[in-house]
Amino acid sequence: MKRVVKLLSVAMAAILCVSVAGCGDKSDSKLTKLKVCEVTHSLFYAPQYAAMSEGFFAEEGLDIELSNGGGADKVMAAVLTGDMDIGLAGPEASIYVYNEGRSNSPKVFAQLTKRDGSLLISRNPVDNFSWDDLKGKTVIPGRKGGVPYMTLEYVIKQNGLDPATDMTLDDSIQFDLMAGAFTSGTADYVTLFEPTASMIIQEGRGYLATSIGAESGEIPYTAYFANQDYINDKADIIQKFTNAIAKGQKWVAEHSAAEIAESIVDQFPDSDMDTLTAAIQSYKDIDAWNATPVMTEEAFNRLEDVIIEAGELSGKVEFSAIVDNSFAEKAAQ
Repeated sequence: MKRVVKLLSVAMAAILCVSVAGCGDKSDSKLTKLKVCEVTHSLFYAPQYAAMSEGFFAEEGLDIELSNGGGADKVMAAVLTGDMDIGLAGPEASIYVYNEGRSNSPKVFAQLTKRDGSLLISRNPVDNFSWDDLKGKTVIPGRKGGVPYMTLEYVIKQNGLDPATDMTLDDSIQFDLMAGAFTSGTADYVTLFEPTASMIIQEGRGYLATSIGAESGEIPYTAYFANQDYINDKADIIQKFTNAIAKGQKWVAEHSAAEIAESIVDQFPDSDMDTLTAAIQSYKDIDAWNATPVMTEEAFNRLEDVIIEAGELSGKVEFSAIVDNSFAEKAAQ
């Protein structure tokens, strides 16, 4: 595969990891600053934002500098070059790098979400959506080889269609430009995360077809990773970070969508409370978030099945080669 070549070709994309928010706590020189790059800025990562706004990172002595990478390849590039300490993206990025034999290969140490968080948005009004509706249509699914693309492809096949012949999956559009391309007239369908999906629906520029996550079942969709030497050298920092994520996951599980929206509203200044609350509730309804940061081997194997089915992986990689659960297990106790 040419995954690492592609990743390194966008290594300079690390500088494009645009800062989207501080840690939500008052600046304190006693806190250790930690640079985290997320694949996109979405309500899908509500437990992370709750950990920021509720002060869980500060409790662990951390000050999070959060950036938006705009795609898993760019997040991985930022981590590989050392411009970011921790990345949040699909675990497939770590599998691809490991398979290229790169030294200091990044390892996943905490899982955040356990389902696809994207919604399938149609250009035209939808009544009783059927996957057969995609026949002859063009869909913007994200980058080929990325979890959003592969999960959609997997669901399409599960519903008796051939994504290669029954429709066109247009993977030419950069992840963070998908919404703009769709609203500008490209394609018949697009997969989008919240709150972008709800905003487009409210503006009348798209219509909800279905939730990909509700269709796909559980899969380790997004997780945190860092270079192996960083994990070795900064084990205490990784543990503190994972502890805060575990607290965020627990807090979100125990609070209502309205309470979560109120807590993290500063992360989404362009969205109103009603939109945020409804979008968060949709994620609660599909049980989108992991209860703890621990990734199970069963879930990891299911992800590899999806990647193999997509033709992006020839054989399975050992769970222990990609995932280090020691921090998550301790945080979950």
